Amino acid sequence: MPNFEAPRSICLLRLSALGDVTHVLPLLHTLRTGLPNAELHWVIGKAEHRLLDGLPGVRFVEYDKRSGLQGMRALRRELGQRFDALLQLQVSTRANLLSAFIPAQRKIGYDRSRSKEGHGLVVNERIPEVIDGHVLDAIGRFCEPLGLTRSQVTWKLPVPADAHAWAHAQWDEDGRNTLLISPCSSHALRNWRAERYAALAEHAIAQDWRVVLCGGRSDLERSTGDALLAAMPNRTRVLDLIGKDTLKQLPALLARADLVVTPDSGPMHIANAMGSKVLGLHAATNPERSGPYSDRRYCVNRYDDAARKYRGQPASSLKWGSKIEAEGVMDLVTVNDAIAAFERYRSDFS
Repeated sequence: MPNFEAPRSICLLRLSALGDVTHVLPLLHTLRTGLPNAELHWVIGKAEHRLLDGLPGVRFVEYDKRSGLQGMRALRRELGQRFDALLQLQVSTRANLLSAFIPAQRKIGYDRSRSKEGHGLVVNERIPEVIDGHVLDAIGRFCEPLGLTRSQVTWKLPVPADAHAWAHAQWDEDGRNTLLISPCSSHALRNWRAERYAALAEHAIAQDWRVVLCGGRSDLERSTGDALLAAMPNRTRVLDLIGKDTLKQLPALLARADLVVTPDSGPMHIANAMGSKVLGLHAATNPERSGPYSDRRYCVNRYDDAARKYRGQPASSLKWGSKIEAEGVMDLVTVNDAIAAFERYRSDFS
């Protein structure tokens, strides 16, 4: 590596999504600790900023994806400086184009195997080659060209006290375990059928668990919750909080759960960051790449089955990170799969 001086100003570019910005937090804390005199700036999306607002030691600069080139020019004016280093943490076409509006001496990007959509054209350095591994570990290597090594994985999501107070007010502590179901991803083809969530919820209730639903305010999340409840004989025993929390309250709510059930989604990674165990439902995506980072023991992994059915080859033959977002792919995850994962958790923590 060239002998660069320690950077005095660093800009991180990662606009979205909610789960992915949580993966950046360990890198940010490594930079904050290892380069305590460096100014840290983060170009980020609006919703993602709401989630991370209050994080100390970093200046957030929002970019509205709908603003196009005009917004990119405005962002450059708002940044108002040339950085010693830009960490280009996103390889989408939009992010790659946006990076051209961020002046920096060093523009550090992904290794060649992870580059796409013109990423190699907008960076002048790359992180060391990453062989497979979780997306969080790839992001963690962005500190290495700056002379650092990430030794710890910490999130420290900024969750205000009033958000924790709201979460604690939603149900009383009565000795029961809580299964929290967050049924929707932003990618519809990653979502499980409502009646299958209902069957898992009924099983949990039969084990004297509390069941809580959570989700955002979209029509899809509300209709999924309604269909889930309609399929349950014991629907009156479910606490329905879909659409009732804010982005600041969501981490506190997830932290109250003993086990969170969700497809590959933002709530999966937020729950993991808050220390909750996750029963992840995977067929469209590989949990070894994008599952809950800390503990994947309770994930259902039908990714290889999906690769064989929809790609005609085993998962080991696919390019690392390939998504199999095909109609019906999540039907490969059965109710029995989810119940078995639930019972693994109960066995481990009984």
